[in-house]
Amino acid sequence: MKDILIGHFKERFGRNPSFLARAPGRIEFIGNHTDYNKGSVLGASLDLCVWVAIAPRVDNQRNYFALGRGALVNTSCEVYDRLQGDASWVNYPLGVLVAMREAKLKIPEGFDYLVMSNLPMGAGLSSSAAIELSSALVFLQATNQSVSKEVLVNLGKAAENNFVGVPCGILDQGVSGFGKKDQLVYIDCAGPLFATVPLPSKTHFWIFNTHTKHALVDGLYATRHKECMDAAKTLGVNYLVEVSIEQLMQNKTKLSLNVFKRAKHIVEEIDRVNQMIAVLKDGDLRKIGQLLYLSHQSSELYFENSTPELDFIVATLRTQSEVYGARLTGGGFGGAVMALAADNYSQDLAEVVSETYRKKFGNPLEIIHAITGDGASLI
Repeated sequence: MKDILIGHFKERFGRNPSFLARAPGRIEFIGNHTDYNKGSVLGASLDLCVWVAIAPRVDNQRNYFALGRGALVNTSCEVYDRLQGDASWVNYPLGVLVAMREAKLKIPEGFDYLVMSNLPMGAGLSSSAAIELSSALVFLQATNQSVSKEVLVNLGKAAENNFVGVPCGILDQGVSGFGKKDQLVYIDCAGPLFATVPLPSKTHFWIFNTHTKHALVDGLYATRHKECMDAAKTLGVNYLVEVSIEQLMQNKTKLSLNVFKRAKHIVEEIDRVNQMIAVLKDGDLRKIGQLLYLSHQSSELYFENSTPELDFIVATLRTQSEVYGARLTGGGFGGAVMALAADNYSQDLAEVVSETYRKKFGNPLEIIHAITGDGASLI
């Protein structure tokens, strides 16, 4: 991919890039919406990535180009306003520059910038975190700076929260930054503290992308975030991680029905993450899968960030013995389902799911086969 990236850069800008980086997409393995509630979460970095290349310019011009996204976007070094329309994708690298400046880091002046990806957009695999971290790496390299992984992932999170406008937690950037092949990334979001947990061998991820709407900025994500914060405030704590299921049930009448349901999902999901750690150590794939199914059921019934399409896919996957477990991945409200499957699960079996889905909803699914990959790095 490095040679392909260099070739595209040279074709677009007429010269070789000076700095290159890549960052993977991620699967939210389990821990749905637990991150901003300061709970714990498990994620996997993938072998599907975003690649970024830049070369400095001597003027104050910044030129951004994304393969497959249309025209070149030109700005000056003085522009730090959010862009709209077809140029809005530039808000991710631009947000990183703003975050670096606010963190008192040096930022590059003029440059040519190119991004390419084999990571599907809008599939719940966090292409946004991948472009943020790969951009941060090349910007830091261009200014002869190095930072810890913790600082790197916080730059990406700050860009997404404060500039793009999505109130995500640390999951997306944390997994993309700390990922390792054949490992899951465990994040205690109260710290945050990062660790890795071995994933049982001979397991594969299959992602079934509905291409239904998955637009977090539209407000559904922000609404769930607010409902969780409202629940914590009513229960007299800072975050829902401080609440046990027993305490929640004892105080159920203090909460509106919707707020109670959101809190129930979060409190029980945090417990499922802790259960998953123990089950992973035992390597019991069927128990691992059962926790994945329970997580999806909770998203469907209590957090209500699933959709009929996602529920149908999960129900269909349950009928296939080669699938250990499945659940929606990412913020929800559309997007994709993740299945954890044996190594003998095949494209033909995945196509059966897609065809069954097409007969009910009219469109086939995009099928993505992925394995774990290493976290963000310079190349």
